[in-house]
Amino acid sequence: MLAGALSACTATTELRGHVIDEESFSAVKEGVDNQDSISDTLGTPSATAAFDTEVWFYISTKQERFAFFDPRVLERQIVAVEFDKKNNVRAMRRYTIAAGRPVQIVGRETPTKGKELTFLEQMFGNFGRFSGTGATQGPGGGGGGGGGGGGRRGGG
Repeated sequence: MLAGALSACTATTELRGHVIDEESFSAVKEGVDNQDSISDTLGTPSATAAFDTEVWFYISTKQERFAFFDPRVLERQIVAVEFDKKNNVRAMRRYTIAAGRPVQIVGRETPTKGKELTFLEQMFGNFGRFSGTGATQGPGGGGGGGGGGGGRRGGG
């Protein structure tokens, strides 16, 4: 039983994403290969650029997980393939985890217009807004019906 408990606490290595080997990376020729040949050589990209659709990203991560703790990233590799307007490879770049930069998350919230409701106002705010017959009242308080059906008037 002790051996089973200890084996559950060993670190496991996980490989995620699209791993590109050196042979495939060096097989791509700038100005010669196009999107179709890149798709055949490297496969479907992990992501494409949000604002520039002429860039494909192949992302892979190697991480180590110990028991229930958050994983620790050992390696990260991003291959960016840029295409020109004719869909030919313009440039190919490789980035590692060392090229990454930390991003400072801002804790502010965007203010919204309107009234801030208290907890009790949120809980009890809908009492009396619905009639017993199932018809809802509009914002002015009157019954829900009536008003402008776009039908024809008069004879004719």
